[in-house]
Amino acid sequence: MTTKHLAPCLLCVLVSAWIAGSAVRAAEVAVDVGHTLAASGAVSARGGKEFDFNRVLAAGVVSALSTRGLGVRPINFDGRIASLEERPRQAAGSNFFISIHHDSVQAELLEEWQWEGTPQTYSDRHSGFSLFVSRDSPDLDTSLRCASAIGARLRRMGFVGATHHADSLPGRSRPYADADNAVYYYDNLIVLYRTTLPAVLFEAGVIKHREEELALRDPERQARMADAMATGIAACLYGR
Repeated sequence: MTTKHLAPCLLCVLVSAWIAGSAVRAAEVAVDVGHTLAASGAVSARGGKEFDFNRVLAAGVVSALSTRGLGVRPINFDGRIASLEERPRQAAGSNFFISIHHDSVQAELLEEWQWEGTPQTYSDRHSGFSLFVSRDSPDLDTSLRCASAIGARLRRMGFVGATHHADSLPGRSRPYADADNAVYYYDNLIVLYRTTLPAVLFEAGVIKHREEELALRDPERQARMADAMATGIAACLYGR
């Protein structure tokens, strides 16, 4: 870890001080773990379940948000939520909703390899984090502002945004909402458009990419990413 990562984050300190000194109730963030135990999402290049990646990072985000004085409403940490529709229902009444995921790639891009004697699939063509908002969101302006704030903070901390979603399959376009900060429009996601509050879906990186999968498993990197995400969320919610 470099010295700059050990130094206090000035923005974090300012936001925390503002919250501590404010008579206004701290904003509450609903943090959703994407997928479930039964439907665990993508499979990594080494056979890991996306849900497990999601839960670890979401726990770090919860901790980082709490450190900043924000309220947190955990959703689906046990992996047993009944439906996609239940996620926005459980988030109702919070100030912001974020669903934590890890990305894959299209099936035609996958190649085969062996990992510890087991056949697996991978693709080293695409990597990076990405954020998604729906143009059908009940509060698109705040959703987009918070997504951009998260992406900007991640980039400042050295994380690289994905670029491949804007070139998705025909009929499944994910156009840029903010190209600089890897924010895309994804209109028909239930967790984004059926909320009653600003909502963002976050893809931490591509677990089918062999090198990025290892990076996404690194506890130090996970902590830095969670810290950057929490800083972006806090700056957005208290910077209106």
